Amino acid sequence: MNISRKEQRTLNVLALGGRIEVERSPGGKVVDVMCVTRDGAILSDCALETFQRLRRRRLIESRGGAPYRISYRGRLSVRAQLDNQG
Repeated sequence: MNISRKEQRTLNVLALGGRIEVERSPGGKVVDVMCVTRDGAILSDCALETFQRLRRRRLIESRGGAPYRISYRGRLSVRAQLDNQG
């Protein structure tokens, strides 16, 4: 599966315990997303189109209205990076 650099970066943050918080319109449509690391920093690469692609490919999921997290399929698709050791 071809995963872009932005998607890969977002998946790595989620694999380390991050989450994606969404803002919805009154109709229920997602209008804005914010990717937060486990330390509370915000990832600027995670845009609405990146979120939609990850969700469409089922690499992220939300259970019971909770923030989006990496799915099992996402864990299998993510590549290791040197800065994520430790």
